[in-house]
Amino acid sequence: MSASPFRKWARSEAVNGYMMVSPTLIYAILLLAAPLVTLVAYSFFTDGYLVVIPELTTANYTQAWSDPIFRTILLRSVIVSALVTLVTVVLAFPIAYFISFHVPASKKSRWLFLITIPFWTSYLIRVFQWKVILNYNGVINSILTGLGITDHPLQMLNSIGAISITLAHAYAPFAILPIFVSLEKIDRSLLEAGLDLGENRLMTFLRVTLPLAMPGVIGAVMIVFIPTIGDYVTPELIGGGKLPMVANVIYQQLLKIDNKPLGSAMAISAMLVVAAVALLFLFLNRRFLRGSK
Repeated sequence: MSASPFRKWARSEAVNGYMMVSPTLIYAILLLAAPLVTLVAYSFFTDGYLVVIPELTTANYTQAWSDPIFRTILLRSVIVSALVTLVTVVLAFPIAYFISFHVPASKKSRWLFLITIPFWTSYLIRVFQWKVILNYNGVINSILTGLGITDHPLQMLNSIGAISITLAHAYAPFAILPIFVSLEKIDRSLLEAGLDLGENRLMTFLRVTLPLAMPGVIGAVMIVFIPTIGDYVTPELIGGGKLPMVANVIYQQLLKIDNKPLGSAMAISAMLVVAAVALLFLFLNRRFLRGSK
């Protein structure tokens, strides 16, 4: 007696594969897709007094993008994130290069272990540490005034520079690791061939090492840029709330002002801007991601 079509379907490899990934898929839907769908739905609803009215409208997006304050803060968030990404990747590359090319293979794991030490403390504690360092009576000002370099303490907090330094320190390991992995994949014989053909070490680095490491650099850029543009804690604590970024504005709308539709529209708008910047960067560097042909 032949098996029924249902039993054949139930025993197929495709169904077994779906059953294996179903717990992860359900988890992703509940914790990622469901909140995002809710946010998109809320962005098209109407705000009432302490209640959200499910009437579809695009007025929230019009109000958000017509607000000069929101546009200014969103632009500031993009600029700060770009600055943090640039500083982080530029400083992370030499560290990753040193570990990959100059540290013995038996000790590379030890160096990578040291890089992960900042993750032993919470992100909030690390931000507070930078607040202590950069404070008016903090570590840096105490050293400067103690050595007589400055007559009075410098105002370093509540500035774009302080926010950028704190974010760059927090996300530095995220930039080092993908660059290191990309450098480890480079065939060392290619570098030797460049030197044998008469190129000096600098030109070999620029023409061979750097292009082959670009996938890791691009990965580092994406890993740093995307979360920093939505950071809430650092602008609030290091910036003193005087230099808010887009996440702070969204928080104000969603929780303090209780305008969930407008806050959702701002959140979706920020996500679209991040996606556009990321896609533009990937498009401009697609030849590195695809590899040399």
